[in-house]
Amino acid sequence: MWLSDISVKRPVFATVISLLLVSLGVLSFLELPVREYPDISPAVVSVRTDYPGASAAVVETRITQVMESEISGISGVKSISSSSVDGQSRINIEFDLDRDIDNAANDVRDRVSMVQNRLPEDVELPRVMKQDSDARPILWMSLLDNTGRSHMDLTDYVDRYVVDRLETISGVSSIRTMGGGRPSMRIWIDRMALAARNLTVVDIENALKR
Repeated sequence: MWLSDISVKRPVFATVISLLLVSLGVLSFLELPVREYPDISPAVVSVRTDYPGASAAVVETRITQVMESEISGISGVKSISSSSVDGQSRINIEFDLDRDIDNAANDVRDRVSMVQNRLPEDVELPRVMKQDSDARPILWMSLLDNTGRSHMDLTDYVDRYVVDRLETISGVSSIRTMGGGRPSMRIWIDRMALAARNLTVVDIENALKR
């Protein structure tokens, strides 16, 4: 009864209260988000390993299967999916929602480091990322230099200073550099001189590795 009494005895006050309630309702309708499902980001860690020149079957048996058998023992793993193509292995590990993504990534790195001595010698170091390996970049940045640096010097500067600064930003999963200038060496082999010394291309490759 008190509500009706106030509305009759103090109509101005009742009108103000009604307008406040309507205003709050309109504000809530415009500002409050509405979701059918909660905004949940799954804890996914991916391992990408490059093996240049190897067929998909070799990548599957010598890299993917070896890593999967070791990674499957990590606690909190929900599912593991992998793909092996020519020269590349991709493994995606999805963890339970209550698993911390940083701790999960560290566990994966530990397991990957344990199997590196069982991988082929000429395979590149596996890269562990806190994202789906099929994810595409959402931001491209171009770096230009007007101080006379060479292409290789500019690439070295990016690797030393720019990449580390960007990786510390909250929300950044990984940084990839493309188009950089790396030190390289090209060798033309004289087949006649090679045969005269009873050598093969593999011998030259092994000498360069040493």
